[in-house]
Amino acid sequence: MITAQGLHVFRGAKALITDATFTIHASHKVGLVGANGCGKSSLFSVFLTQLQPDKGELKLPSGWTIATVKQETPALDCSALDYVIDGDTEYRAIEKQLDEARENGNGNLEATLLNQLDTINGYSLPARAGELLHGLGFSQQELSNPVKSFSGGWRMRLNLAQALISRADLMLLDEPTNHLDLDAVIWLQRWLKRYDGTLVLISHDRDFLDDVVGQILHIEHQKAKLYSGNYSAFERQRAEHLAQQDAAYQKQQREISHLTKFVDRFRAKASKAKQAQSRLKRLQKLPDLAPAHVDSQFTFNFAKPDHLPYPLLSLTDSNCGYGDVIILNDINITLVPGSRIGLLGRNGAGKSTLIKSLAGEIELLKGQRFCAQELNIGYFSQHQLEQLHANSTAVEHILRAKPDFGELDARSHLGSFGFSGDQALALASTMSGGEKARLVLALIVLEKPQLLLLDEPTNHLDLEMRQALVMALQDFEGAIILIAHDRYLLESCVDEFWLVGQGKASEFSGDIDDYQQWLNDDKKASTAKANEQKSPTTNIDKKQQRQQQAELRKKAAPLKKLVDKINQKMEKWQEELEEIEAILADGGIYQSDDKEKLQSLLKQQAKLADDIAEAEMEWLDLEEKIDEILNPS
Repeated sequence: MITAQGLHVFRGAKALITDATFTIHASHKVGLVGANGCGKSSLFSVFLTQLQPDKGELKLPSGWTIATVKQETPALDCSALDYVIDGDTEYRAIEKQLDEARENGNGNLEATLLNQLDTINGYSLPARAGELLHGLGFSQQELSNPVKSFSGGWRMRLNLAQALISRADLMLLDEPTNHLDLDAVIWLQRWLKRYDGTLVLISHDRDFLDDVVGQILHIEHQKAKLYSGNYSAFERQRAEHLAQQDAAYQKQQREISHLTKFVDRFRAKASKAKQAQSRLKRLQKLPDLAPAHVDSQFTFNFAKPDHLPYPLLSLTDSNCGYGDVIILNDINITLVPGSRIGLLGRNGAGKSTLIKSLAGEIELLKGQRFCAQELNIGYFSQHQLEQLHANSTAVEHILRAKPDFGELDARSHLGSFGFSGDQALALASTMSGGEKARLVLALIVLEKPQLLLLDEPTNHLDLEMRQALVMALQDFEGAIILIAHDRYLLESCVDEFWLVGQGKASEFSGDIDDYQQWLNDDKKASTAKANEQKSPTTNIDKKQQRQQQAELRKKAAPLKKLVDKINQKMEKWQEELEEIEAILADGGIYQSDDKEKLQSLLKQQAKLADDIAEAEMEWLDLEEKIDEILNPS
């Protein structure tokens, strides 16, 4: 088991965790939760011995192997499948020894090693690695592609697969669903439930936590407390604890007030001095109770629109896509006040393309787009985060969008989104992904939208902010179109689902559970179809097929050149980012008198992270276009 005793963790001079004591038993699955910046990732660093406790200890069983997801992936020439297999280091070690035994003609050693390979199920490892990659969204053809051909987001999926295949005793996963779509989240959830090792999981997806973990380790006010049960059970227990804490605090405050008044009144009177001293001693012995308090209390809402036209927006007999490439055919959708639609579909099926078409971000290839007069659309996407003014503060963003506001109005509005004090004066270039997402939401709310188009709005938000968003969306009177891999958000905020796939978008009669079944059935159908296509009886004109493929490759060539250029830029930026983060990881930089250097490094870090994220979004758009060209329906 894992035991923490009197654990203190600092980052520079900042205390993150103080005097933490808890026990995690073998094979237990634990969710590690808390507000952004509370010390979750730092605790992971202590698990990995990358960070030493400042006081106390954290003990793990000797001999335990630990798996975690790498944050960087070199631009390697090896295939995606081989890269994932590398995660099983014991298999690779045996494989190397086998090669040497065969070269040396050592039959006895070879037989022993083959038995060892069988013991660790090594013969099935390539198949299991392939299954992992399929579950995380890779196609069969992509398994043989070199690692360097994938974007940063897909490389993170490769790193996740490598961790999952490692057969580790302890698995540490930090936001593993961030780069996944709903299909892959559902698959990962099932996989982790079957995992028989010890799991510590950082996640802001409450449904994911509810389904996977059986305990919650909560960090708040520099304290770490272990709760039994899943996330929903933790919320109930925490609410009860806060209510009890508040009642005890209020009772104590009344007693302190009474005793203080007595002491102040009678301290100078000889006849009452002894009683006053007695009450003063009692005051000193009272326990130090703190008022009940919950971090990250966001309280925003969407103001009632000035008017709600009917209908708001519609697409009629529309084709959506890019240039000559049609992604979706014959789309017919009408949005009216009260429409609440969640979009389901595999990664790359065209969900974001549909939202961009509705928003007017891309022109229709065919059909009509009707938009009501004076319609305000609140459009949230990762692209919106990149369009923030890098050298403007949060306050300046609000004043630019709302010129009739004063600075106090702007600060008050931003306070509802967690920007308090100096945070409201921070430049966008220095903001984290979560802060940028909150700022974009703050700007959307100002517009009093009648229609919200939300493409993965919770990617960078913590649990408290996600809950605030759910509450705000539930009270919203307009129409909502939502893409999300957060099932709690989907199930709490939409009334109907549309399925996007195979070039179509149509109403889906079921719920998320039915969608999981649809995924299983669709996978079986796709496998059966692939097997039919491989049948030797199928009559295919090979020459004509080669000519068609050559024409498609020629058509996609300019886009592929752009992809290569973006990859080169991202690799260069990633190297620069790694150098800066290595400097920032050294605690000495925070103790240095050269504060300007620290600020400069932090700004460079934020800018590089933004540049990489923006390039990756461009990469994804291009890859989607290339895939549609090379694999027409």
